[in-house]
Amino acid sequence: MNDKHPTNRRTFIKASGTAAVAASTLAFPTVTFGKPDSRKLKIGFIGCGGRGSGAINQALTADSNCELYAMGEVFRDKLDRSLKSIQGRRPGQVNIDEKRKFVGLDAYQKVLESGVDLVILTTPPGFRPLHFKAAVEAGKHIFLEKPMATDAPGLRSVMESYKLAEKKGLAVVAGFCWRYEPARREFFKRIADGAIGDVQSMYATYYTGPVKPMPPDSSRKAEWSDVEWQVRNWYNFAWCGGDGLVEQAVHSVDKISWVFGDKPPHSCVAVGGRQRPNNSGNIWDHIEVNYLFEGGARGHLGQRQIPGCHGETNDYILGTKGRAQIGGGLIITGKDAIKGKTDKWTYNPQGDLWRYTGPGGNMYQIEHDELFASIRDGKPINNGARMCNATGMALMGR
Repeated sequence: MNDKHPTNRRTFIKASGTAAVAASTLAFPTVTFGKPDSRKLKIGFIGCGGRGSGAINQALTADSNCELYAMGEVFRDKLDRSLKSIQGRRPGQVNIDEKRKFVGLDAYQKVLESGVDLVILTTPPGFRPLHFKAAVEAGKHIFLEKPMATDAPGLRSVMESYKLAEKKGLAVVAGFCWRYEPARREFFKRIADGAIGDVQSMYATYYTGPVKPMPPDSSRKAEWSDVEWQVRNWYNFAWCGGDGLVEQAVHSVDKISWVFGDKPPHSCVAVGGRQRPNNSGNIWDHIEVNYLFEGGARGHLGQRQIPGCHGETNDYILGTKGRAQIGGGLIITGKDAIKGKTDKWTYNPQGDLWRYTGPGGNMYQIEHDELFASIRDGKPINNGARMCNATGMALMGR
């Protein structure tokens, strides 16, 4: 890689063409906000990787009266693989011809101009602010994967865009999937209702192996530019992926935000580094963050992506009246923690704890079920505030 001309988010976004859809700032949904919508919804797909292909399948499953109408991707090979997979799963809901397969850095603009009603934004997150802004200005309903940005300027842009989406009556659902998981909704609701008293601290762990290891430079094709090499390996470059904390452990950061009422921390202290050599890229493989909240409460996050180490993605919460835990089940201590009749919790007197035994559900599917239901009902969901708070906390820690 040519280190004399480093590529960062700013230079690449500039190179990609930051002009949004022409005259799109005045665009509104074609259905009046607040009224039910029964049209066949056309879906645009921007960023055709594995997570995006899964999101498209879930969107098509959520609503039988919708279709995949346009696709946009920087790399044609990824678009073709994704389309083949989707056609195999939902052939009756794919309406794609060659004219609506868009390839290149400006593909997102062409998807937005193709006549779609809703877009799935699943590109590497370094592009999220630009694509989200353009989609909102174009008047599209939106599902966007986490995180919302990889730096503070990008996050400020997203904050402005979600507020504009609220004014336009656009649905905005973010891929912070645990917020849509029935068991965790019940768990955090009980804590918010005082099951363990006032929350004093939460320790969240995200200890895993590497997610997308950087390949050796010898695997790089001669015709690939620095930009293409980095985008194809986006997870390993902070400007494009955010790093392990911002892109992966942000789920745990979001749960810390959740338990503290989605209020931002006053400050944080963090340490981190790179323990194991990487072929290239600039992300760290471990970060520990200590967040300070109002009243002196603390949120602790441990994030590590190193092979051969202890693995764990748990949450430990301490309150003034008891404890709660996600890990080995969903557990809340204290006989009086769960009051009244319940068919979702089972009490174990031997351990003086309640264990969640209620229904579960596919959180990835529920995200889209609720997104489409909100559009159909004319009451669009907007996850803007909380998705920005979680992303901001992750950026703060990094």
